[in-house]
Amino acid sequence: MHLRNSASGYGAVSRSLHWITVLLVLIVWALGTFEDTLPKGGPRSIGLAVHIAAGLAILGVLALRLLWRAIDPPPLPEPSGLGPWGDRASRLAHYTLYGLLLVVPTIGIALQFARGAPLPLFGLAEIASPWTADRAFARSIKEVHEILANALVILAALHAAAALVHHWVLHDRTLVRMLRSSGR
Repeated sequence: MHLRNSASGYGAVSRSLHWITVLLVLIVWALGTFEDTLPKGGPRSIGLAVHIAAGLAILGVLALRLLWRAIDPPPLPEPSGLGPWGDRASRLAHYTLYGLLLVVPTIGIALQFARGAPLPLFGLAEIASPWTADRAFARSIKEVHEILANALVILAALHAAAALVHHWVLHDRTLVRMLRSSGR
């Protein structure tokens, strides 16, 4: 198992950070989307605590991903025959995914503060809200948070679908490079 990326594929660190991000996004999105179905009281409070912790973890993993990417650049894209527009679309999708991974949790933090509530830090500490509670402002922020979270999940689904198209239609190694050790 190679930790670093190679010219032909992603190393274990890049692959692990990618799949951890996928798992965290699915957990956060599911808890945020179905929070109202959880019984009021303990279960809903626990769901919110996990939602917030996983959202903060996304920010941490994103920082690690960006740092690792600077230290160990990804392999060049597989030649797919899609031409320059395909390369541009892929690059734009990746930048947008990274941007949403930053913006959605950041807006979630603002939402917590707009509620006048402290931001729990994994049950270890908390940051007091710098604002007084403002229900109307919190509702507006929540709506933006939800729209952008849904956009993130939709774009991630399109990203996964594109990987499958690369694998099954274009017959290149795009998907395989993220699933298996890159080899040297």
